[in-house]
Amino acid sequence: MKIVKKVQQGFTLIELMIVVAIIGILAAVALPAYQDYTVRAKISEAVIAGSSVKSLLSEAFQTDSVAGLNAASVTYNAVAAAQKASKYVTDIKVTGGATPWPVVVTISATATNGLPTGINGQTIVFSPNVLKVTPVATSQGAIDWACASASAQTATSRGLGNKTLGTLLATYAPSECK
Repeated sequence: MKIVKKVQQGFTLIELMIVVAIIGILAAVALPAYQDYTVRAKISEAVIAGSSVKSLLSEAFQTDSVAGLNAASVTYNAVAAAQKASKYVTDIKVTGGATPWPVVVTISATATNGLPTGINGQTIVFSPNVLKVTPVATSQGAIDWACASASAQTATSRGLGNKTLGTLLATYAPSECK
């Protein structure tokens, strides 16, 4: 009599359940990280929106030093907020209109634009530095910008002295603004 050995085919139920559990754990870890990533990508528009104001102020400083910064900030602040707004930005202002000339970008977070509504109205702030300090009438050189959310760790590590904190949680801020 011949005994025929049966060869196992396929996976057992236990093996399949283990694979599903591993995939579930990986998804549970990856999903929150991905959600933060997508918010940071949308917040990067605020950084881009602030770049036009930074260019304006940099050019004004090169042309007329501190007086140029003052004049440019007053002129820019006279523009209506509606003209500066976008899908993710409510307004951009140069607060104070004088030293230290922080450029404040206010985030627009609504239920329809994909940003968590809890960050609506929070800010990212860009502060000008010449030779790593606030520009003064005798300053010469190019402007280096410090970006700050609720944290200014990157600006501090770069040695920039003029930095004004914003209110946006560092979790959602681009790496330059953490």
